[in-house]
Amino acid sequence: MDLKYPVGQFHFDGEIASMADDWIKEIGTLPSLLKEAVASMDDEQLDTAYRPGGWTVRQVVHHVADSHMNAYIRFKLALTEENPVIKPYEQGRWAELPDYGMPVDISLTLIEAVHGRLHTLLSGLSADDLNRTFLHPDSGEVKVGENIGMYAWHGRHHLAHITSLSKRRGW
Repeated sequence: MDLKYPVGQFHFDGEIASMADDWIKEIGTLPSLLKEAVASMDDEQLDTAYRPGGWTVRQVVHHVADSHMNAYIRFKLALTEENPVIKPYEQGRWAELPDYGMPVDISLTLIEAVHGRLHTLLSGLSADDLNRTFLHPDSGEVKVGENIGMYAWHGRHHLAHITSLSKRRGW
């Protein structure tokens, strides 16, 4: 198993409209799956890296909250402006900030709230909305529909970091 990419890397070259509903459902279920994955973990387990040189479970949970808050804003910008330029951020440096040492319950609550809004927003999109774009300074032009897939994958990716660690350690 690839510890860095336990579900593989995101790749999609099909028809976005045919996958969007499944991706949106996946985004809707992530908060409860994350909560379940860490529910019985103690602080020592939460502070265990999912792979050598990787983030701890605690950092992964806080990262998902930060990343998906940014995603929500990016979706809103793309849906209300013409091809806006979004601001990237240094996710590795964010993981070193003091708030990443906080209890995971805070970020789990935040993820639940953001995903509630995100799920409602994305569920109401039209085919034209799926084709709207934003400009990422590093990745180029990104379609809203493809970004839905990317964030469904992102949640699955980090959930697998946690669940595969738990399985390997027998937790």
